Parts: sequence; structure tokens; C-alpha cells
Amino acid sequence: MQLTKKILCLFTSWLCLSHAVAQDSTRAITNFKDTVAVKVDTSYWQRSFSGGVNFNQASFSNWSGGGVNSIAVGGVVAARALYEKGKTSWDNTADLQLGYVSQLGNSRKAADQIMLISVLGRKIAPRWDLFVSGTFNTFFAAGYRYDKLPADQTSLKVSNFFAPAQFTFASGLAYKPNDWFALRLSPIAPRVTFLADQSVRVREDAITGLYVFDPTQKAYGVDPGKSSRVEWLAFQLQAALNRNLSENVSINARYQIFTEYSHLDNINHRLDLILTAKISRYLNTTFGLIALYNRDFSSELQIQQTLAIGLSYNLSSFRKKKDPVKPTDPLPGRF
Repeated sequence: MQLTKKILCLFTSWLCLSHAVAQDSTRAITNFKDTVAVKVDTSYWQRSFSGGVNFNQASFSNWSGGGVNSIAVGGVVAARALYEKGKTSWDNTADLQLGYVSQLGNSRKAADQIMLISVLGRKIAPRWDLFVSGTFNTFFAAGYRYDKLPADQTSLKVSNFFAPAQFTFASGLAYKPNDWFALRLSPIAPRVTFLADQSVRVREDAITGLYVFDPTQKAYGVDPGKSSRVEWLAFQLQAALNRNLSENVSINARYQIFTEYSHLDNINHRLDLILTAKISRYLNTTFGLIALYNRDFSSELQIQQTLAIGLSYNLSSFRKKKDPVKPTDPLPGRF
């Protein structure tokens, strides 16, 4: 038991508290209950980490009712590092997700996301900040479509790592009325879309309705023969909500609007939602939803939805409030 505490202490110090914990705290909190002693902080940094692994398996042998052997595994990571000193803040978040399903020897991607956000702010009034931010998103691995293909083809690549990838630089004014909600308005928000894999260029045949590879096709807004696209004059709005709904249920949501001033009829919408219900100390249920409308990607609304039960581990060095924590107090997750 003593050895376990020492190992946990070393892991905590290395992973989340390389410069110490909080300035007025000497504890790191794990899974809401465990605490480990750490060095007093003088760096003004606070950090948190939340990770989960979900696993599902089914097998059949001489089963008269029929069925298919399957294995599904997925992982989710949410990390945050927040620097606060005086009127200056620097908030960094990472949301990572990857999952696969295997049936009849064939593996297919079930969930995939890399989302990194960094926001540097300067308080100008009790509820208002000036800020600059960078947002990056792409996929971990190649993605394929398996329907509406020619008879001699079983899969068609439609995405990959850095195909596409988007980086948005934004600056503007942020409204933060409390600790769990923020609204950021960016009249200056140039965005770069990268396409590192040209094999993801596909088109839908107008006659057959089947999808085929076409190197002359525009993909994710990137013209044929090019590997990037820049949207210089653009506007972005971001709204973030992060709080506990009850003692064991939390919500983490982010909504984003992006549009070029020259194409106000083409507004991009993106909603990221994670709803988590804690079952036990290391077991929880997670509902995830990503809704995206971007005509450069698809003419229809795109939705990725996951529902999973699995193991989870949480580690946080965010300072405790002086008052007892209430169910409605904000979470130390992404913001």
C-alpha cells in the first residue's frame, strides 16, 4: 500500500505537476476522492487529466439464433493546463478520441478526433477579456466509407491524419460571466485547411450514385493539385459550457460558428458534447456527440455519436474553492 502511494505520487508529479501543483494547495486530487501530497506550487499552473477505456466483446459458437463475433475498443482523453497570474490567463485543452470495431476479421474505425485549443487572455473588466487563440483539429487514422461503392470495391478512403486538418487563429473579445461558461467573439479569425493525403479526393457519380476516387475533385475545400487552403478574412464565435449537473453527472459542451466575410451564406457549425455519469469510483457512462455542418465537407449535417460504459481515471491539481464544492460548481475539464 505504501509503495502504491509512492508510485502514484511520482506519476502525479511527472504527468501533471512538473512545476508543482497550485500556489495555495499541496494536494492533487484523483477520481474526486484520492489525494497525494506534492510540492507547493509557485508557477501559477493548474492541470487536469481524464482518461477512459471502453471495451465490448461478443462471441458465438454453434448458436442457432445466429450472430457475429465482434470486439469493440475505444479510448477517450481530456487534458487541461491553465496558467493564471494577475490579469493574464493561458488556457490549453486537448480532447482525444479513438475507437475501433472488429467483425469477421474486418476492423473499422468507430470514433476518431484530435482537438487542441489554446487561449491567451488579458482581463480588461470583471467579465470581459481580450484574447488570442489557436484551434487545431484532425484525425488519428485513415477513415473509409463502406457503402455506395462499385461492386468490385469494399472500401474507399475518405480521410486520414492531416487530411483534413484545420488550424484557426482567432482574436477578439471574451465574455465570462462565471466560472463555467464563456463566449468568445472573434472578428479576425483566419483558418488554414491542410490536405496531406491526396487519395481522399472522392466524388459521387451523378448517374449511379456510387462514390469513386477522383484526383480532380475538390476535397474539404482544397482545390485539386493543392495541399492547403487559407481563409484570411473570417469571423468565429465560440461558446463553452463546463459544469456538474449533479454530484455524479457532468456536461462538457462547446459550440462554434465560422464563416468567411465573402461567403456569409456558407456558415460552418460545430457542436461537441460530452455527458458523463459516474457509476462508481473507476466506472462511468459517457455519451458523446459531434455535430458538424460544413458544406466544404458535406452538403448534409454530419453526426458522430458514441455511448459507452468503461473504466476511467481522473487526476487534477486545480485549486479547491474556499467554500464546499456544490453540484453546480464547474469542472476542471476543457474550456
